[in-house]
Amino acid sequence: MTLLPTIRRLSTGVGAMAVLTTPLAAQPATTAAAAPVAPGIESANFDTSVRPQDDFFRYVNGSWLKSTEIPADKPRYGAFDQLRDESDAALRGIIEQAAAATDAPAGSDLQKIGDYYRAYMDTTRLEQLGLTPLRDELARVRALDGQAGIPALAAHLARIGVRAPYGVYVRQDLKDATRYVAYVGQSGLGLPDRDYYLKDGQKFDDARAAYVTYMTALLRAAGDAQAEASARAVLQLEHALAERQWERVRLRDPQAGYNPHTLAQLDTLAPRLAWSSYLTATGTAESPTFIVGQPDYLRALDAIVAATPVETWRSYFTVRLLDAFAPYLNRSLADAAFAFHGKALTGVEQQRPRWQRGVNAVEGAMGMLVGKQYVAKYFPPAYKAHMERLVDNLLAAYKAGIDQLDWMSPATKAQAQDKLAHFTVKIGYPDKWRDYSGLEVKPGDLVGNVIRSNQFDWEYMVDKLGEPVDRTEWGMTPQTVNAYYNPVMNEIVFPAAILQPPFFDPEADDAVNYGGIVAVIGHEVSHGFDDQGSQFDGEGNLRDWFTAADKQAFKARTEALAAQYDALAPLEGAHVNGHLTLGENIGDLSGLSMAYKAYHMSLGGREAPVIGGLTGDQRFFIGWAQVWRELNRDDYLRQRLLTDPHSPAMYRTNQVLRNMPAFAEAWGVKPGDGMYLPPAERVKIW
Repeated sequence: MTLLPTIRRLSTGVGAMAVLTTPLAAQPATTAAAAPVAPGIESANFDTSVRPQDDFFRYVNGSWLKSTEIPADKPRYGAFDQLRDESDAALRGIIEQAAAATDAPAGSDLQKIGDYYRAYMDTTRLEQLGLTPLRDELARVRALDGQAGIPALAAHLARIGVRAPYGVYVRQDLKDATRYVAYVGQSGLGLPDRDYYLKDGQKFDDARAAYVTYMTALLRAAGDAQAEASARAVLQLEHALAERQWERVRLRDPQAGYNPHTLAQLDTLAPRLAWSSYLTATGTAESPTFIVGQPDYLRALDAIVAATPVETWRSYFTVRLLDAFAPYLNRSLADAAFAFHGKALTGVEQQRPRWQRGVNAVEGAMGMLVGKQYVAKYFPPAYKAHMERLVDNLLAAYKAGIDQLDWMSPATKAQAQDKLAHFTVKIGYPDKWRDYSGLEVKPGDLVGNVIRSNQFDWEYMVDKLGEPVDRTEWGMTPQTVNAYYNPVMNEIVFPAAILQPPFFDPEADDAVNYGGIVAVIGHEVSHGFDDQGSQFDGEGNLRDWFTAADKQAFKARTEALAAQYDALAPLEGAHVNGHLTLGENIGDLSGLSMAYKAYHMSLGGREAPVIGGLTGDQRFFIGWAQVWRELNRDDYLRQRLLTDPHSPAMYRTNQVLRNMPAFAEAWGVKPGDGMYLPPAERVKIW
């Protein structure tokens, strides 16, 4: 469901910056690869036939890019994906050990983990059951006898994990972060983005055709004798929804998406959506207010509800139900889901191994339960202490950097420093683990377990209404290879699983760690000051704390950065959207700049040693580039360009570095080189 921005993901002492006493000359590429290198630098991945001054991404990662094939079960492959595979393998051991313990006490952690996984892996039983586990839910959809029944059906389906054209969600009030409120927003499309319905071109035609084929298979399995005609009617309905939904750049504006409504105002906005009964059925009726993300969409949806025949609505909800549960049903439906979501949309050739999908299913149902065991086995306390020191250094660099900004007034600097002082840092795992005692898991009942898990999560969410905000809560599990910033909590969070090479290695050279994990820390801190995060204050409230002149200066810089990325096209005719990716690009540029400052502060005025022919600054930038090694299938990359707020990996390396004078100095970049950007065109924000 599309609502408002929440967490901003990565996938990511005070002092003056030390002045180096001698210039840093570029080292010959052949020397860098041939000589011994610093711990943490993966020199086997270098391509020394590429000049670092022309394409630093390929210089650092080129041999890896040439020798690596994207696994047949993945749409992309890179450092993140390698760590995710390692995390899954570690979890497999934990989960399969639980599954082997068939005598675990009822209600215990082992029983829940083991029974859930065994039910997923029992494909013989899934074949025997067919659609039987969804019999009651399909009957509920078939019983829809008029548009007036849509709100009740949508409310029920929301509780069990099925999307509708609109939905409700509980989280902190963006303008009063001390309380929870209900948000209402657009949702319900089966294709990845509204553009898949609205854009012309062969790739979009192919995606729509594949969607019709997939929906036809789902509807036929549900007994629809006119399955293809029904599927085309659903596509037409979703096209009408897509025409009125907000596009992704507009959705990034938290002010535009903050529209408080009373219940009476909701009824006036979209009377056919029966708000009183819908909100009561979802458990959100007691919200002190209702924040509508896209009021004009809900107004249009009200008319679409009336204009669309009930037969089409029944087909639509049947598709949404079966699509949500296809991975947990028999092979024919699971394969149909993969053929559409995997092969047609992203170019993936085969499904992931059954065990890996089972591990991910258990994680989806009880991630923190598994995470507690993961941390005990795989995350040494020393890692957390090391990370805390690096975070402290990064925050000190940011504090110094804010004071040194030449475009910001003292009044706004004071507000920025106040926000920085209120940052919360969470590393590794939560201090308080979630309680799963209320979750019932039954042996041999996969679909039932998924439904009960979704209901359990729904109740966990709506029960927050009227309660104090829980600032200990985590939005990711410890085994997640990622990191995030949450503006309403004003917090940065680093799960245990990302604290591994190439991001973080306690045995690595400091320069490499500063270019890797400290830059990742800086990326997340910078989200607090990007084009979205800068609209929230230190308490997590959506509040304008810039002076008018500073806001104009900030916008001039961010617009210049957006224009740089707009010009980049990784595929013919497919450009990066500089405004969709703006927040992440700010995070990359500012995060790496602050990590560089922190690295030099850590030297305490000393000059970094040359190791393996590489200066400290050169090792720092290599640390950054090797984090982003990645390959993408073209279909998946094309989807990401439309939907992903992150730029492709090669630009997260090269375009960021082109804006940094320190990089040009470290590697001797000159006019005419591929990595050269004239000083007047370089962007510095934080």
